[in-house]
Amino acid sequence: MHCPFCRHPDTRVADSRAADDGATIRRRRVCSACDRKFTTVEQVVLHVVKRCGVLEPFSRDKIINGVTKACQGRPVTADQVAALGQQVEEALRASGSAEIPAEEVGVAILGPLAELDPVAYLRFASVYKNFESVDDFAKEIADMMDQAPAVPEPAITRRGAGATPTQEPLIG
Repeated sequence: MHCPFCRHPDTRVADSRAADDGATIRRRRVCSACDRKFTTVEQVVLHVVKRCGVLEPFSRDKIINGVTKACQGRPVTADQVAALGQQVEEALRASGSAEIPAEEVGVAILGPLAELDPVAYLRFASVYKNFESVDDFAKEIADMMDQAPAVPEPAITRRGAGATPTQEPLIG
């Protein structure tokens, strides 16, 4: 490692620490010629394998941009989109592979996006899954409805003689 100050080729590591939950390593280095200290950061570089076979460096910004387009006009904040981008990157890094197929990136986005906003999910899925007709949307919506947790019906109770029915949640 060359010293960034004097360009001397001999530096030594004074301290090493894991950062970002082990995703990166920060090293404190000292130049043997000028005794100045500097920090380096080592991180595994993720590459996305495109459908045509081309390798491209992974970019969280591309994920954020795509999700932002899907969320346009929806009640989703930029912070929520940024958190989703980080969640997707962490999931991909946790796979342990340095080369990730583009299909896996899309799948890693779909799950968190469905939880964040169902409409944005449909928009993103329509592009990612290459919807060609209204039937594709209908099928995806039906799948979403099948996976949605059931919401209990409110109980109907009567209050006193001759009272009209009211809806109140069961307390149990």
